[in-house]
Amino acid sequence: MAKIRFVLNKSNIRRDGTCPVCLRITQNGRLKYIDLGLSATVEQWNAETERFKKDRRVVSNYENYNALLNHYEERKDGILRKFAQERAEWTIERFEEEFVGASKRGKVYDFWMRLVDDLMATGHIGNAKVYARDLHLFCLYDSKAKQRLFSDIDVKYINRLNHAMELNGCCGNTRMHTLKTLRAVINKAIKEKEASSATYPFGKGGFEVGKLAEETEKRYLPLKELKLIKTTPQQNMVLERARRLFLFSYYCFGMSFVDMAHLTNQNIVMLSTGLHIVYKRQKIKNAKNTKPIQIPVTNEIRELLEWFKSNIPPMGNYLLPIITKNYDGVELYDHVRTRYKRINMNMKKLGKELGIRLPLTTYVSRHSMAMTLQENSMPREVISQALGHKNLTTTNVYLDSFKTEVLDNAARVL
Repeated sequence: MAKIRFVLNKSNIRRDGTCPVCLRITQNGRLKYIDLGLSATVEQWNAETERFKKDRRVVSNYENYNALLNHYEERKDGILRKFAQERAEWTIERFEEEFVGASKRGKVYDFWMRLVDDLMATGHIGNAKVYARDLHLFCLYDSKAKQRLFSDIDVKYINRLNHAMELNGCCGNTRMHTLKTLRAVINKAIKEKEASSATYPFGKGGFEVGKLAEETEKRYLPLKELKLIKTTPQQNMVLERARRLFLFSYYCFGMSFVDMAHLTNQNIVMLSTGLHIVYKRQKIKNAKNTKPIQIPVTNEIRELLEWFKSNIPPMGNYLLPIITKNYDGVELYDHVRTRYKRINMNMKKLGKELGIRLPLTTYVSRHSMAMTLQENSMPREVISQALGHKNLTTTNVYLDSFKTEVLDNAARVL
């Protein structure tokens, strides 16, 4: 025969003299306490009624506490009725799963954490880390984040959260990315019936996340400095490797460092028009309708690959000497990020050696490639395809704030 009661767990007295209020389950000689997130002293608790004492001198807000316990009582009775209808034996573990699982439904933090775990489990490590980072920020600016329900997240809440982040010095882009992640979490929760659309804070008439976007400085090299990098080999092997990786990115349509790191010999493909590097961008390779990027292996690219093979042979089947450990999963992800920081640091040293004021990175290489194509009157649709963007809007963000000489020249034609 099972017994379930609301009790103080007196075996766990805290420093302030209170004990956790728990649901105590005894069944077949076994005992289990489920912490309800409340606490009380012996003087504040009525063991007979299994509630807080109705005395404001002892417990100022006993009504709210007891209302919550009444809610838990209803949940407990509902679970027991469900077991009775099923006419099946139940265990303490099954009761706890039903009781605690019900308490987690509708909670933002628990649902968000589940998404992080799911992303990790399915190999979407980059997205998982982004979600985890933004969850950390969410908790940083909401002291009750772990108890927050989806029904609490309305337009007023988003405005307060955005204001708190702004007061703490978070730039518009940081706030935008965090709120975009929160929006994605809410959208998934609505789809899975964990949340209601009734209080949805975004969309038409809601908070406009896009308005937080701030223009970032576009970093590209003028033709003179690009030529300097192309024609100035380094005696220092570390700087020479950095120079050649910068140029490989540039000649490969501004390929990102992460995509460069993951290239293997299988990415070298013979097409009808000749030898190509064919790959999908790591960040969107699993997205629907993602098309591979095809880069013709020019003489410059061929020479770079041959130099790497002769001087710094890549590990295993990799095309470039970036990944140096036989890792996979999270370890591989972290290894590539560590290598990214180190090689970018060497690129900056190379820039100083050559007298280039702009700190060199593969990001600079990517933007320099896009600007070079634009200055040579290449249509933006072509530039967009070369960059691997899913739409022209992203490409326009890259190019619209670059130098104005292109428009100035166009005006002179009129």
